[in-house]
Amino acid sequence: MLKIIRRIYDWMGSKVDSPYALWWLAGLFFIESSVFIIPVDPLLILFCVTNNKRSLYYATVATAASVMGGIFGYAIGAFMWKSIGASLVTWLISEATFNSIVAKYKIYENWAVLIAGFTPVPYKAVTISAGFCGLSFLPFVFYSTIARGARFFMLAGAIMLWGPRIKIFIDKYFNHLVILFALLVIVSCLILK
Repeated sequence: MLKIIRRIYDWMGSKVDSPYALWWLAGLFFIESSVFIIPVDPLLILFCVTNNKRSLYYATVATAASVMGGIFGYAIGAFMWKSIGASLVTWLISEATFNSIVAKYKIYENWAVLIAGFTPVPYKAVTISAGFCGLSFLPFVFYSTIARGARFFMLAGAIMLWGPRIKIFIDKYFNHLVILFALLVIVSCLILK
């Protein structure tokens, strides 16, 4: 599994110098928020390291695309639950975790979106669940923008501060970082249960 994730990371890195680089960035962040299971934060890191002066621009593109993908995920939960929503959610998380997310939505509503959008919890599960639960749409978009923007702008800011050393660190410790990220996702999902 680590080899597959590493190949995806390397493939994403090859897109940084493509003439369609911004489209790749936006497209991958869009689908990450609704259906893609691989985290795309490393792609933002690669873009920011490659052109440090445009880090905030890349964070803006990532945030906008992620929120748009979140809206698509919301639509899946709200309008396509029976056709694809249920199977997509159970592919991403367990039914028990989904039921826990629904219960937490009923208690905390948009605060759940704000917190989950910033943490390693799979954001696509959050967006689809929000649509299924019928969270108010405009607050959902607002809190998604705050959470995703904070996450991506903090990452871009770190790259602006530390520069290429971050990419060297990621390349050197890639497997360890993937395992750490997977553990964070598992712990986050266990907390939701």
